[in-house]
Amino acid sequence: MPKRGGNISLTSYDDIFETDESRAESQLERVQSIRLNALVPFKEHPFKVVDDEAMLRTTESIAQYGILTPLIARPLEDGSYEIISGHRRAHAAELAGLTEVPVLVRDMDDDAAIVLMVDSNLQRESILPSERAFAYKMKNDAMKRQAGRPSKENCGQLDHNLTGRKTVEVLAEESGESVKQIQRYIRLTNLIPEVLDLVDQKQISFNPAVEISYLKAEEQEMFLQAMDEVQAAPSLSQAQRLKKLSQEGSFTLDAAREIMNEVKKGDLERVTFRNEQLRKYFPRSYTTQQMQNTILKLLDQWQKKKVRDQER
Repeated sequence: MPKRGGNISLTSYDDIFETDESRAESQLERVQSIRLNALVPFKEHPFKVVDDEAMLRTTESIAQYGILTPLIARPLEDGSYEIISGHRRAHAAELAGLTEVPVLVRDMDDDAAIVLMVDSNLQRESILPSERAFAYKMKNDAMKRQAGRPSKENCGQLDHNLTGRKTVEVLAEESGESVKQIQRYIRLTNLIPEVLDLVDQKQISFNPAVEISYLKAEEQEMFLQAMDEVQAAPSLSQAQRLKKLSQEGSFTLDAAREIMNEVKKGDLERVTFRNEQLRKYFPRSYTTQQMQNTILKLLDQWQKKKVRDQER
């Protein structure tokens, strides 16, 4: 029976066993209002934050209703907070004129933070191939470290997690992708930025891009030059042959140009022109698309004139 006049009150059974550590953890992991200038992006964050139409809609929503879902961040030693989830919301809040945002502060180690950061962002509807590629790589590497590195003598268990499966298998299961597709995405991280940008822009298809990722950086630069000269993207077959040239040590600009200049199976009935054949007829500022549109317009006018002449 407690003594009269005492100032200790046990309000629940849990209070009896609550430690200083658990109280500190409970206090830390809660939603706090934090100034935007105290938030920093996650290191090597693979997801792009761009001022597109979706960002405009998010900004308008936040300006009207505020941030409905708190950001997640972890405290850093310098007093700032590293954003784990909510980079787009933070940017939209800044555009909307907010100075503080609600943040769920969570103390996490690097690998746990990487896994949560990737999982949170992969829920978005529209994700670029480059974003997905680096996200899968970051998460896979973090999962390997979490599982622990085996000794050199036990190399047969390399890359396996604690359940005996490879981390890439766990990642595939969690993401709803096949193991092979996860591996293909991770291969894209070997592309130089200029080639990866073309993949994001859908100027190079996914499967040919995976094959191109096996080329050395200097070979990828030569491939880009050949692609620009012939004004054509590689088919899967062409990309595989370029990869074989690289593996054989016989990759050259001339060889790449020869392969890229071949007529693809789907182009057998097409009339093609080299870029330099058409350039002299157009202003230097014209893009390939503008030249194509102009040619089609002129052909349409020619066809209409031909029909009128026949009717006379």
